[in-house]
Amino acid sequence: MSGSDETMAGFSLALSDDVRQTRDWLHEFARDVMRPAAAEWDEREETPWPIIEEAAKIGLYSLDFFATQWMDPSGLGMVVSFEELFWGDAGIGLSLAGSGLAAVAVASNGTDEQIGEWLPQMFGSPGDVKLGAFCSSEPDAGSDVGAIRTRAVYHEATDEWVLTGTKTWATNGGIADVHVVVASVDPAFGSRGQATFIVPPGTPGLSQGQKFRKHGIRASHTAEVILDDVRVPGRCLVGGKDRLDARLARIAGGGSAGEQAAMKTFERSRPSVAAMAVGVARAAAEYATQYATQRVQFGRPIGQNQGVAFMLADMHAAVDAARLLTWRAAWMARHGLPFEHAEGSISKLVAGETAVRVTEQAIQILGGNGYTREFPVERWHRDAKIFTIFEGTSEIQRMIIGRAVTGLDVR
Repeated sequence: MSGSDETMAGFSLALSDDVRQTRDWLHEFARDVMRPAAAEWDEREETPWPIIEEAAKIGLYSLDFFATQWMDPSGLGMVVSFEELFWGDAGIGLSLAGSGLAAVAVASNGTDEQIGEWLPQMFGSPGDVKLGAFCSSEPDAGSDVGAIRTRAVYHEATDEWVLTGTKTWATNGGIADVHVVVASVDPAFGSRGQATFIVPPGTPGLSQGQKFRKHGIRASHTAEVILDDVRVPGRCLVGGKDRLDARLARIAGGGSAGEQAAMKTFERSRPSVAAMAVGVARAAAEYATQYATQRVQFGRPIGQNQGVAFMLADMHAAVDAARLLTWRAAWMARHGLPFEHAEGSISKLVAGETAVRVTEQAIQILGGNGYTREFPVERWHRDAKIFTIFEGTSEIQRMIIGRAVTGLDVR
């Protein structure tokens, strides 16, 4: 492991009783509720509202659940939870987890008042579930966050910010109750001149643009968000105007801008995204293993063939390695340890690439059956690909890691 012995001295693989009980509870929900419905909602390409409602009824889809897992003392509560949910199904899992990124954006950078007011409105309650959406990417600004063109202009007379622009690839975009939007307040400063804004429910000028028909995670709603002179109160600037003014003044004076809010959100969420990928990869490895012990060709289970057994060995080893890297990054993040060797990016890179490779190997083991929609591995393969793309492509992660390990300005 990277880092000093002192840095990792408290790291442990022993899950607390609470985390183990939560894992087992979520596994039952994933097995009994999510998996039986997964193929249907993948085909429908619609938000699985009945399953979100079912999750809300048992306390799974709730601010309390997400806060409890996020604040678990070990740091492993959220990643263990996401692995189980995405073992169940990635599309439905992202519908349940999508509001979390918006919540993290506010919780990481917002004031206590903003956290108390807006986070509950991103989840709602049983019988009245709500959604949150984090809107950062744009048609010309995906990996290049500094290219964001959405503008936020402050009107002092009315204490309002006016947002104008187009966001894309937004999970829950347009159908969310609360949108959290990254916008430029001073384009001359590039990404350092950006801020994050809360757009309350029903705000005029915000509308859904194109809804994307996707290769995978099709039960999760992904769309453009159009911001046409959207006016939000001054209190909706995440972190407050005093903090923003102080940061811009430091930049103008040649000082440090501190950590950019959108990047801070992505960095903190990377181990959680890695855990999602681990869940998909684990599902494929387990299914292929079971299939290989039952499928008989040439008078014996295909798992007795070295070609298959060795492939399964590699699959299980890769899943375990990805999980260990994910747990390390989650533990470090929870204990406030800096990712000096880009441990967050390492976990996301390895887990995402592992999910794609392992699900492809699962299809190979199932042969023709694996290529049909009668078996779930082809869906898992389609779902896995997103983990090398969203919240920082594999290439972006490699660039971040390259900078960390060389100390050079890798571009």
